[in-house]
Amino acid sequence: MAAEREEERERFPALGPAPCSRPGAAVGERDAAGGSRCSALPAPRQRLMEHARRRLREFDVGDKFSRLPLPRAAVLLPLMVRGGRLHLLFTVRSMQLRRSPGEVCFPGGKSEATDKDDIDTALREAKEEVGLQPENVEVICRLMPGIDKMNNLVTPVVGFIEDTFQAAPNPDEVSEVFVVPLEYFVKPLNYKTFSYKTSSGYLTRIHCFTYDDQEQKKSFKIWGLTAHFAVFLALVIFGERPTFEVDYDLDNLISSSENNFINLYASIYERQKSNL
Repeated sequence: MAAEREEERERFPALGPAPCSRPGAAVGERDAAGGSRCSALPAPRQRLMEHARRRLREFDVGDKFSRLPLPRAAVLLPLMVRGGRLHLLFTVRSMQLRRSPGEVCFPGGKSEATDKDDIDTALREAKEEVGLQPENVEVICRLMPGIDKMNNLVTPVVGFIEDTFQAAPNPDEVSEVFVVPLEYFVKPLNYKTFSYKTSSGYLTRIHCFTYDDQEQKKSFKIWGLTAHFAVFLALVIFGERPTFEVDYDLDNLISSSENNFINLYASIYERQKSNL
């Protein structure tokens, strides 16, 4: 097991310089106690986080798609550094929920009138679902949105959280919380895929991962839009070809991901027009 972990670290090296982890903090800025937040981080962790920041900011879509006439939702993709590797936090939906009970997802939900933007939505939902305080999230970017089976426009918001975060799941919404190494979504041990035709007739690829959590001694199935966002996040940060097929031109990831989304949206828009 130790040899496997060392091999994985070699495949995904930490690169780049490193600033602070706190949102909006400048290099060298001190916390309330007078200590430097930047210098408190080990150098390899800083380099890993800064490499991820640089890559993610290249793919930040901001408000580009915010005016599309679809119901809005947002999810938080919480990244953390644990054991020298990037990890991604997931939740399992409560069995009490009417829609998709027991399925793996990211913290998130529909936009509310009091939300200023997608970031507000994602942070509010993360606080409600797992007790993650907004001030403890370093928001990095918004990635290319997706459209769920209810035709909600879902925007993934990526942010760093501390690896010491202790989730406090709201039992009405969340039954479990777990983390997965991000590289699992480019080099998985248990993966399958299948084609799926949306209600608008658009044919897309569905990724399905099974992750064996050694700490919790159980397996989790990660698929659908949640897996789609996790795969895209891993492709962006690592810049490596996965061991499975994806619907993108990996040499032109920004333009091809945008084209895929536009084609999906166009298929839904045309269907809506035909039903008028």
